[in-house]
Amino acid sequence: MALPLATRWFERTRVDDAITLLWEPHVVPLMRCNIWHVAGRDRSMLVDTGMGVASIVDAAADLFDGSVTAVATHGHDDHIGGHHEFADVAAHPAEARWLETAPLRGLHIVTAWGQDVVDSLEASGYPMTDEYFVDALPAGVAVETFRQRPAKVTRLVDEGDVIDLGDRSFEVLHLPGHSPGSIGLWEEATGTLFSGDAIYDGPLLDELPDSDIAAYCATMERLLTLPARVVHGGHDPSFDGERLKSLARAYLDKRS
Repeated sequence: MALPLATRWFERTRVDDAITLLWEPHVVPLMRCNIWHVAGRDRSMLVDTGMGVASIVDAAADLFDGSVTAVATHGHDDHIGGHHEFADVAAHPAEARWLETAPLRGLHIVTAWGQDVVDSLEASGYPMTDEYFVDALPAGVAVETFRQRPAKVTRLVDEGDVIDLGDRSFEVLHLPGHSPGSIGLWEEATGTLFSGDAIYDGPLLDELPDSDIAAYCATMERLLTLPARVVHGGHDPSFDGERLKSLARAYLDKRS
């Protein structure tokens, strides 16, 4: 099947003086992750990198004019496709293998994932009517030959580690459940949490092959105590601390 040509792969919006949100509008909603760039005095941080269908470095070169740490909140294929473009890559030990093996081997959904996974996602609340992960392609990319490229993880991070940008720093929170090594990035001074897929304002996935509902419940209990002012999730719009507590309680009511 021939897909139309996308002349622009990434979109972006400036959240504040330091934070920029990027996303891939031609990726289907289920796989359209939030990509967060945080500018610091000494270096910047990129939280997740999307599908890797097109070069994020080429598309956002103005954001990457110094040292960059590309962090993977977890190793699922919608979050790690562009990490191979960066020299400094951080991930939890339980997720590193996914970055280094680049799991996505095609753009046809059923072929890449299998029908059982597609059926499970449908049951979780995501309409699975698309044939491909994308509705268009950038120049030079073909459905038949696309493969994600492996990244070299240069820094393993776990609970309590810090990503230091010079004038601000983010503590690593281990938030398992969605996946074994899911992490969040917490800045206590501003009450800012980059939560990855540990929590976002949409249907949460806890029945994937490497998910753990008991661990997810423990993560939600922890998030209930976090004094967050703003949460930037791995998908869907950002939200405040009260919404964080509401989402966490709703999950616990469902699963506890």
